[in-house]
Amino acid sequence: MVSVSAFALAVVTMASLVFNAFTAGRAAPPEGLRYVQAADIRTRYRTWGTSGSPVVLVHGAFEQADTWARLAPLLARDHRVYALDLTGDGYSERRGPYTVDHLTRQLLGFLDAVHLGGPGERPLLVGHSSGAAVVAEAALRAPGRIGSVMLLDGDALDTGAGPPSAAKYLLVDPYRTSLLRLGLGVDRLIRSFYDAQCGPACPPLDAAGLDEWRRPLRVPGAEAALWNMLGQGVPGLPVGQVARLAGVRIPKSVVFGAEDDVFSEQTPRQTARRIGAPPPTLIPRARHLTMISHPRQVAAAVEALADTRAAAP
Repeated sequence: MVSVSAFALAVVTMASLVFNAFTAGRAAPPEGLRYVQAADIRTRYRTWGTSGSPVVLVHGAFEQADTWARLAPLLARDHRVYALDLTGDGYSERRGPYTVDHLTRQLLGFLDAVHLGGPGERPLLVGHSSGAAVVAEAALRAPGRIGSVMLLDGDALDTGAGPPSAAKYLLVDPYRTSLLRLGLGVDRLIRSFYDAQCGPACPPLDAAGLDEWRRPLRVPGAEAALWNMLGQGVPGLPVGQVARLAGVRIPKSVVFGAEDDVFSEQTPRQTARRIGAPPPTLIPRARHLTMISHPRQVAAAVEALADTRAAAP
């Protein structure tokens, strides 16, 4: 006789397969997006401002160019500001591997595509969370093309946010696809994640805000990329590689939310010492998404780094 547990598994599996079939339709990206070819990736990007020195914003995991929408207009008063979607997130072409090496090649290719990196056009790079590893590696590979580097809410390490979750070994198809699609359909779940990462200073998510976080995970190729990225863990660099940044003679800074619980309390100071930066800037009452919760304070830190660069010989 078939056991009760085997029968239950068969029922759940069939229900999952049926649900996945009925929800197989994918969302379309928003209209009017801008793209360039960056290395081997068709890359979506945004710009703000028409004059001043360039600033390039590099997001972290499960973020996109729109994540900078509160900060970028403040910077655009004095800078030309660019933000791109790294492959695997947002609306850029999904093309693995989703490693620091590949993401860095995309970033440097993006600088080529928008004609940055030459004399007088060396950008200030801001890397948020796992994007810190990408801007750090870009500065190591092409120091002559980079004006300065800010690590924002990120230490650039391959252990910075912990090892890959054990869930990657437990969640297999069709169940993981069903769980993802069910979760993305629950507004309260998305708001809970956002509130936990962003804190009480962040504006609440309205319908447009929910769509901003949800839709990139519903476009074609997003699910496969997500499972690939979760299997690899958060992109980062070995500690010795990050420490090499101390020898790169460009201005550097480290900025963290003072209440960021993704990292330890010691991480900001350790990171600043490791890369040869001044003591870190800690933003009071901010958590992990400082560019959303405290854009004015982050903008002030970016301006201070830009002033340091301008004063450097």
